[in-house]
Amino acid sequence: MREYELACILSPELEQSKIDFTLEELKRVIKGLGGEVTGMNAWGLRRFAYPIRKKKEGYYVFLNLQLPPDAVSKLEHTLKFNENVLRHLIIKTSEE
Repeated sequence: MREYELACILSPELEQSKIDFTLEELKRVIKGLGGEVTGMNAWGLRRFAYPIRKKKEGYYVFLNLQLPPDAVSKLEHTLKFNENVLRHLIIKTSEE
């Protein structure tokens, strides 16, 4: 397994309970793909430099995770079709 960092921007219209539900759902998906979340850093609501989907701010969350390399595309596919996620980026942090 390789180490990755996942940066997500969630919709600002979500209540805290819905944000927590979305993050737990994301952790379940990662676990289902054979990975595990090793850390989480929530920055909270931040203003954008430019509008994304006609929104001026979003809820930033960074997840450190370990995931098999073949599961990254499946995670990207899941994030792409999640309506609560405005943007996401997966970065490989280990050199293996």
